[in-house]
Amino acid sequence: MKNLRNALLLKQLYQLKQLGYNYTNITAYKEDQLDLSLPNTLESLQKQAQNCHLCELSKSRGKVVFGEGNPHADILFIGEAPGATEDSSGKPFVGRSGELLTKMIENVLKISRSDVYITNIVKCRPPNNQVPTPTQAHTCQPYLLKQIELIKPKLIVTLGATAYHYLTGDETGITKIRGTLHEQNGYILIPTYHPSYLLRNPSAKQEVFEDLLKVKDLM
Repeated sequence: MKNLRNALLLKQLYQLKQLGYNYTNITAYKEDQLDLSLPNTLESLQKQAQNCHLCELSKSRGKVVFGEGNPHADILFIGEAPGATEDSSGKPFVGRSGELLTKMIENVLKISRSDVYITNIVKCRPPNNQVPTPTQAHTCQPYLLKQIELIKPKLIVTLGATAYHYLTGDETGITKIRGTLHEQNGYILIPTYHPSYLLRNPSAKQEVFEDLLKVKDLM
């Protein structure tokens, strides 16, 4: 296409020369630079995410689940992806997993759920609650990184292997890495099990209790 535009422009210049012009101030074609920057407020970022159609999840979603909580929270919880209940409500962690997460925050950390911020790696529900694909996760990653930049949390708790992997690039299994502390990009990251895993494996609640006690000590 660019070669064709150049050829047409050159033809126009030759025609002007034949008409006696020795100089022309015709401006050569210049492509507009796309503004790829993201908004600098959570409210504006959420509006942009709600109109996002960058991956195939936008075709099947009910609502975009951007995140909710204290916009200046010291603690940020990051899960994997919205489920059916979240897809209907537009809010993160409102099903059975959400009820368990709320109890974890209130009973162990001794703070209100509204004091923290909660979001997911991807903002739209994958069909049949599948694990987000690398394409889906990386397409949505700029929204998550911008959320972290704007909220400026001191602590990030990743819920499950998927959230930990896509935020750190580390593929170590969650059973080996949970409860360990990782300093990166100005915050401390602590991986632990996802609440949905605890619903299937109640015996793991003690391990998550120990992980959250570390969070509490760091608060």
